Formats: sequence, structure tokens, C-alpha cells
Amino acid sequence: MISENTLAFLRELKANNDRAWFMEHKEAYQLAYGDTLDTVIQLLVAISAFDKDVVASHLDPKSCIMRINRDIRFSKEKSPYKTNFFAFINKGGRKSPWGGYYIHLEPGATFAGGGIYMPEPAVLEQTRRQIDTHFEEWKSIVAAKKFAVQFPEGVLPSGKLVRPPKGYESTNPAIEYLKFKGYYTQRFFADHEVTAPGFVAQVTEIFRTVNPLVQFLNRAISEG
Repeated sequence: MISENTLAFLRELKANNDRAWFMEHKEAYQLAYGDTLDTVIQLLVAISAFDKDVVASHLDPKSCIMRINRDIRFSKEKSPYKTNFFAFINKGGRKSPWGGYYIHLEPGATFAGGGIYMPEPAVLEQTRRQIDTHFEEWKSIVAAKKFAVQFPEGVLPSGKLVRPPKGYESTNPAIEYLKFKGYYTQRFFADHEVTAPGFVAQVTEIFRTVNPLVQFLNRAISEG
């Protein structure tokens, strides 16, 4: 589980984001990473109950976790480290185009959810076509009572067009969703929830709730 020590490390890293400090606190980082890895392992086991595609991918838990080092080659902001832990769990691995489940651990800003964030143009077009041709199914997923409880903001766009995308009319019933540049959900957690014994169970329930959306998006890609 995630301990208060993990959140404390991330807070201190944010205040001391340089290599010398990080190397001096390497042991604290390794313990924090271990907490995160343990959580991802538990989540992979839990997901196996409702997503057989993830099971069939035989994911290495470590490969689901993003590196803490930032790529600063083309960035004006030169802080060398991310101040969060982020894991993405999907079939084929996090570098594949498939939608999946994610958890972002950061003091005061932890969240979990699922979907596809900023997909490649071809994947985005396949997704739009799937929503257009199966809009009733889409509505049944995003309007489900349990979905609304877990994700009060509904499905969020990773960017949105002002005008309808090429090939779609403004009168299309699905037009507001078709303008989206990505489709994802998120539920935030207070720090005391993150370090509570039931945190993994709560995140698992979020993943279970978003599973129909993930399956819909992935079907769009596979049928595209």
C-alpha cells in the first residue's frame, strides 16, 4: 500500500528537485517506488477479474510505471525529476495504442481513471467513427448510474475542436463527443484516502466501472 513516507518523499522532491538531493535520498526513493510497485501488482491481480485482455498480455508490473526522470531535452523547465508516480495498465503495454487504466500518485493531486489520452490521429478517427455508429451504446455507458457516481465530470476530452471534425455534421447527435481529441475519466483522492488500507479496493472499483468505456474504445481500434 502507499504509505505516508511515499507522499512525504514526493513532497520533499518537489521542494528539492535536483540530482544532488535525489542521490542523497536514493533509499527513500527506492522505498517509495516499492510502495508504488506493490500497489500496481495488487491492481494487476484485481483487474484480472474483469479484463481478460490485460491478463493475456502478461504485463511486467515495472513496465507499467513511468520513469521518474523527466525528458528535459526540449523543455524550458529543466527540473530533472517528475514529482509523482504514474502507472498505466493496458493490454499490450503502456507504449501500445490501446486504452487502459491509470493511477497518478501525487500529494494533494492523486487520481485514477481510464480511457485514451491524446491518441494518434488514426486512432482518434477510429474512435470517433465508433462513437458515431454506436452512439446508443456509448450513451448507455457514460450515462450509467455507477459511472456517474464514480466520475461526476463524465468523460473528459484531452482537447476539443471548436468546429465539427471533417466528415461530420453539426447536427449529428454525438457531435459534442465527436469534437473530443481524447476520451478519459478521473477521480481524485485526498491524501488520507491514498494511505488508507482500502485504497487499492477503491481504485479497483474505479477501474471496474470504467472497464466498459475502455472496452468500447479498444473495440474501435481493433475494428478500425
